[in-house]
Amino acid sequence: MTDLRDAGMSSKAWPFEEARKVLKRYEQSKDKKGYVLFETGYGPSGLPHIGTFGEVLRTTMIRRAFEVISDIPTRLICFSDDMDGMRKIPGNVPNQERLAEDIQKPLTSVYDPFEEFESFGHHNNAMLRRFLDTFGFEYEFYSATEFYKSGQFDEVLKRAVDKYDDVMKVMLKSLRDERAATYSIFLPIHPETGRVLYVPMKSVNKDDYTITFDDEDGREWTLPVTGGNVKLQWKPDFGARWAALGVDFEMYGKDHSTNTPIYDRICEILGGKKPEHFTYELFLDDKGQKISKSSGNGLTIDEWLTYASTESLSYFMYQKPKTAKRMYFDVIPRAMDEYHQQLRAYPTQDATQQANNPVFHIHGENVPASDMVVPFTMLLNLASVAGAEEKEQLWGFIQRYAPDASPEHNPQLDAAAGYAVRYYNDFVKPEKTFRAPTDQERAAMEDLKAAFGSAEVALDQIAKKNAAMGNDEALPEADFADGDFLQSIVFAVGKNHGFENLREWFKALYEVLLGQSQGPRFGSFAALYGVEETIGLLDKGLKGELA
Repeated sequence: MTDLRDAGMSSKAWPFEEARKVLKRYEQSKDKKGYVLFETGYGPSGLPHIGTFGEVLRTTMIRRAFEVISDIPTRLICFSDDMDGMRKIPGNVPNQERLAEDIQKPLTSVYDPFEEFESFGHHNNAMLRRFLDTFGFEYEFYSATEFYKSGQFDEVLKRAVDKYDDVMKVMLKSLRDERAATYSIFLPIHPETGRVLYVPMKSVNKDDYTITFDDEDGREWTLPVTGGNVKLQWKPDFGARWAALGVDFEMYGKDHSTNTPIYDRICEILGGKKPEHFTYELFLDDKGQKISKSSGNGLTIDEWLTYASTESLSYFMYQKPKTAKRMYFDVIPRAMDEYHQQLRAYPTQDATQQANNPVFHIHGENVPASDMVVPFTMLLNLASVAGAEEKEQLWGFIQRYAPDASPEHNPQLDAAAGYAVRYYNDFVKPEKTFRAPTDQERAAMEDLKAAFGSAEVALDQIAKKNAAMGNDEALPEADFADGDFLQSIVFAVGKNHGFENLREWFKALYEVLLGQSQGPRFGSFAALYGVEETIGLLDKGLKGELA
């Protein structure tokens, strides 16, 4: 741990960079509470989604990095803003007519359209907790409703009354004139209807910590700000919560970034110290548009986990959080393979390299070994040529290529085979477009077929290529079970047939034999699929049986 701690103190991995900022903040704090508090927020107006996962995961990565470089205890709170009023009815829930009766009520007072929980807010909170528990996150759950009603927020609410003019001054600078004319940081909960009211204040009373206002019908009311009778508007609520809890770190999306100075200043006015924060870029769909819950573009958690592992999603989330990234189905294969490349590298690395390896930030110090003896992209291409409908169809090829592998001893590979079959059938198969070879490609493929069938022909192709390139190195030993030897044959045949840019030669193989413009390292693929089977595939391509 000492070596890793030292490495973490200088690591350029973003979780360590953020962790060092949090440590510095805590060390400079005059009122140390004995632990460091990380927080993530959740708006339970809908079900948890991929953004929720990313926020908790990335915060956990920073927390884990902090625990490497410091012995100060840590906590992670997931805070649900379930006292917010329901502004509109979600389009993806049942019993919408009944829900309409509860518009503008706090989410924990809204009818549960699924009729499973006390309220819609309670339902979504339960889904959130189940969601977080499924991924093994360590956290404490906080409900805004309980936080307000239990009195935990009372002292900060009283300070908000005492500092009302100062907080309002911060807020009014950010509002248009029309909105500013009726704005108040306090939102009363109507004593009769239970709705969250957006009404101007007639007075904010410091002597007894009450507010006075007229409701929509013109009736005057006076309510204490404590005890859950009043909630704060969302921007003041951010800063007030930081002050009330003593939050040391919170991250949020770029869409919040312009509000950061507002959150910070309100936190300070209310007696807190602004936390460290990290702003991440938002994900984009396949067309480069921001992913949105309401529009349903981009990937969901369930969709990713249908085609790849949780760890591959964590790996994708780790990469360049301050860069906007396309998050669509076509990013999955690369994420799967790069994750396992990093797993294989980890045991060979020193502490500095391990601190910079994404898999440490995914798993902590308990980094598992990879059992993926076949890359995911290779499994996809194997599923393609085999026309696989079930993962068991792939295991015959896998075990001939790697006799010691089995579903029992290679559970990651077994799961990946299932993912590959689903991914192939849903995304690759519908887009496959085969073509016939050109005359140049046909001649090369005929020679490749002959070389794959004869060691003498194969070595002759390699020798011819070596001579043309002025290379006098000894010929390799012929081993048709070795992907590197098979790749040298493919390379030689391409050179001997005048493919100056060998990418065009490999592209031809992919388009004629696999029906796609990109593909695997062909020699390794042939070793996995089988040389005889690859000869048969070449024969079909040459006869036009695939196109």
